[in-house]
Amino acid sequence: MNKIVIGLMLALGISGSALAGDASAGKAKTMVCSACHGADGNSAVPSFPKLAGQNERYLVKQLQDIKSGARPVPTMAGQLDNMSDEDLANIAAFYAGEMGSGGQADPAKIALGGSVYRGGVSASGVAACAACHGAAGGGNAPAGFPALAGQHADYIADQLRRFRIGAENTLEQNPAGRTNDGDARMMRDTAHRMTDNEIDAVASFIAGLH
Repeated sequence: MNKIVIGLMLALGISGSALAGDASAGKAKTMVCSACHGADGNSAVPSFPKLAGQNERYLVKQLQDIKSGARPVPTMAGQLDNMSDEDLANIAAFYAGEMGSGGQADPAKIALGGSVYRGGVSASGVAACAACHGAAGGGNAPAGFPALAGQHADYIADQLRRFRIGAENTLEQNPAGRTNDGDARMMRDTAHRMTDNEIDAVASFIAGLH
């Protein structure tokens, strides 16, 4: 089992030697971040992700990828340019230590969303989200798989669609795509097989997870 986890970490480009962040130092660096993500990382705007309670390893990787351009996020352009790896680790530590707020699922989407999240879609080869992100959406911190529970449905759906675009195009061909899921292409391959209805339903279900 340990070999499997290590293999996945290497495939995703996740290092086992990530800096240990200082949450108090990180808080001082998040003043600008709070405009979109909230003072404690609980964004009130559905298009901006909640960062509170997210695992450090995942946050560090995403911040590094956004800074390097491996994950294009137009609203983040230039925000991290002058930050060191230590700064990014500290920011990640701050948000990881905050309590994430919950959300609500659309009752009309719970059945389909729950089915996709827990069991995938066998007919099209969609893997169960719970396999990597946990039955309750808590993620897998050692492997760098993000926590999802309570995340905005709009944000989840948007990211799945970006991974779907990324499965078909490089960033040079289409910057709207997302390709920073590593050589294993786990998210791209999954999203590529999902219909719009499945994406919207599972995103809504995730928002209601606790």
